[in-house]
Amino acid sequence: MAIQVRGSPSPVDVAQFIDAQPVGGFQIRLLLTCAAVLFLDGFDTQAIGFVAPALAREWDVSKAALGPVFSAGLFGLMIGALLFGPLADRIGRKKIIVFSTLAFGIGTLVTAFVQDIDMLLAIRFLTGLGLGGAMPNAIAMTSEFNPRRRRATMVMIMFCGFSVGAALGGFLAAALIPQFGWRSVFVVGGVAPLLLVPILALRLPESVRFLALTGRAQERVAELLWSISPRAVFAPATQFVVHEPELTGIPVLHLFRDGRTLVTLLLWVVFFMSLLDLYFLSNWLPTVLNDLAPRYRKRR
Repeated sequence: MAIQVRGSPSPVDVAQFIDAQPVGGFQIRLLLTCAAVLFLDGFDTQAIGFVAPALAREWDVSKAALGPVFSAGLFGLMIGALLFGPLADRIGRKKIIVFSTLAFGIGTLVTAFVQDIDMLLAIRFLTGLGLGGAMPNAIAMTSEFNPRRRRATMVMIMFCGFSVGAALGGFLAAALIPQFGWRSVFVVGGVAPLLLVPILALRLPESVRFLALTGRAQERVAELLWSISPRAVFAPATQFVVHEPELTGIPVLHLFRDGRTLVTLLLWVVFFMSLLDLYFLSNWLPTVLNDLAPRYRKRR
């Protein structure tokens, strides 16, 4: 049931309001928009692994020479997540998502025109910055606009866009490379995000939490909450607030305070090993299978 606020200037807690609403069309559209960003994020993250065998043959480089290229993209992704996550808390998540999508779109498109390993390594690092900035902010955006009881489910569904993009990238690469060469994969992977940027700029809402915390866009907050629950009515003088603890100093250090050190380290180890296996397979498996193919044909 929608919350009705009539004639009263008493503050409205944004999180409590959203928690009281069912998941509606606004949240679903937002989920699909963020999933589209992660779909392209996943495609562009894994593209280098799909083109590696063809690239190595054309440039006549060893497979080992591609190792630093794979690592550069992932290292850039890590830096981008660490840099653009906190920055979004200061300037807004929409700006970071739009900028990151533009950045990894341009970076992926430029990758199609590189001529040597050194340039490829540098471009993949810069592209990784954009890839890393888009992912955590898309997750945070989806989380903030959904009620707590459905938050994990909605974020999980949205994040499937990354896996689907990474998986379909393999099928697309298999179709494009024999006909147009490995550079065509990066052309598609670069143009698609650039086409998505104006849609994001026009249709993606700003973080309702960010707007409420700034206190300078109360009318826009009311519009967003009305989009979630069209039956809600707010008095003109209503103030929208977000109750959350103030974190001083470096945010990451708070993960190791108040008895959270062991849990934080265990989670880090689990995610480290999981991503190590995931990216090891996704980056190197196409190259390994390509090397095994001639032996398999000879045995037959």
